[in-house]
Amino acid sequence: MSEHYFSSNPESAAHEHPMKVRLRGREYQVTGSDGVFAGNRVDKGTSVFLDKVPDPQVGAGQIALDLGCGWGPLTIALGAHAPQAELWAVDVNERALSLTKRNTHAAGVEAHVATPEDALAQLADREIRLIWSNPPIRIGKAALHELLGTWLAKLSADGEAFLVVQKNLGADSLARWLRETGWECAKIGSAKGFRILRVARS
Repeated sequence: MSEHYFSSNPESAAHEHPMKVRLRGREYQVTGSDGVFAGNRVDKGTSVFLDKVPDPQVGAGQIALDLGCGWGPLTIALGAHAPQAELWAVDVNERALSLTKRNTHAAGVEAHVATPEDALAQLADREIRLIWSNPPIRIGKAALHELLGTWLAKLSADGEAFLVVQKNLGADSLARWLRETGWECAKIGSAKGFRILRVARS
C-alpha cells in the first residue's frame, strides 16, 4: 500500500462516492472519497459506536470534538444531537477535512474543521467536554498513545471521551494502558468485534 488514510495529502485520485447514510436514526446525503478512511461507507466500528454511545451531554458553548473525523459521520451525529455545543472535527488528512466541511454543511451542522496542529493552537487555553473517536489504531501503538494522551489531557474535570476500538486490534490492551496512565476507563458496550470505551479523569 503506497499510502494510508492517515496520510496528510493522499496521492490516490479523489474518486468521490455519493452516499445516503443513516447515522443515529437520521438519514443524510454525504460524499466520501478514495484516500479517506472508509471512504465509500459507514464502517462497522462507527456503526457500532453510534448504536451504543450514550446521548452527548454537552452544555451550551462547551466543546465537543470528533478526533480522527474521516469524512465526518461522528461529527454529523454529534452536531445533530448536541446542536448547542461548539463542535470541532480533527483529522490529519486534508481530503478528509474537505469532505467533512462539505458533509457537515449539507447536513446543516456547524463545525470547526481543522488539522490537529491548528485545532490545538486555537484551543490552547480551553477545555473539551466531550470527545468521540474512532481512533486510527493502525498508526502504531506509540503514535496512538501520544495522540490520545494529547487530547485526553484537554478534557475538563467532568469531561469524557468515548472510543471505539476493534477487539483484535488491541481494545483491551488500550484500556489497560489508559488505566495505567491514570485514566478511568470502562467498556460500556460491544458488538461485532468492537469495544466502546468510556474514558474520564480518575
